[in-house]
Amino acid sequence: MSNSSPVAVILAAGKSTRMKSETPKVLHRVCDQAMVEHVINAAREAGVTKCVLIIGHKAEQVRAALQHVEDVEFALQSDQKGTGHAVMMAADALKDHTGPILVLAGDTPLLKADSLRNLLEDQKENNAACVVGTAVTENNAGLGRIVRDSDGKFLKIVEHKDASEEELAIQEINTGCFAFNGLDLFAALQELRPENVQAEYYLTDCAEILLGQGKTVLAAERLDIQEAMGVNTQDQLAEVEQVMKQRLLANS
Repeated sequence: MSNSSPVAVILAAGKSTRMKSETPKVLHRVCDQAMVEHVINAAREAGVTKCVLIIGHKAEQVRAALQHVEDVEFALQSDQKGTGHAVMMAADALKDHTGPILVLAGDTPLLKADSLRNLLEDQKENNAACVVGTAVTENNAGLGRIVRDSDGKFLKIVEHKDASEEELAIQEINTGCFAFNGLDLFAALQELRPENVQAEYYLTDCAEILLGQGKTVLAAERLDIQEAMGVNTQDQLAEVEQVMKQRLLANS
């Protein structure tokens, strides 16, 4: 594996009380496979050669359950200080990496390899510091909004809790999937500050930081809203399972 080959950082450290389960969220099964394995498989199919899994809540249980999965390294986020802080935990595992990095959420098992491949291609073709994967939906409650200028160019991502009334009406949302130039990503992470309602280090702020440095940052509508569906409740788990079964039937 070359240091310039695409890698993925997959966020799997969170605790989800709404699942009402002792099982770590990312280990809940969708069609007989842990949901995070579906994310790993999509990344692999998109050309990723290594995955760094950020673990935290019940870390040893997650590590043990995924020991059989090849080309996965683990990085521990012992304190939950936000998505940006989570990605910082991958710094040691990727200290020699010079190529692109996909950042993905471990609770989005419906991600498609083609969508991730398109994000990587967008990053490469535009020599972009960051490509934000977006989707369009009317059901945008709780999701980060994509703010563009009058020419349609990316300006920033605004989290729902920090959004103005005008921004809340935006239907293009951040899916939580990013393709970064690896060196630019870790440089931007050093500039993050927890100056928001949650007092957390937002990964999404990296895009605005890089844009402010004059680097190329794109927002690309490469995903559908199903792919961005994060699983936080048992009802959502059942919904994702149903969609996955329909996909499997359609492809059989």
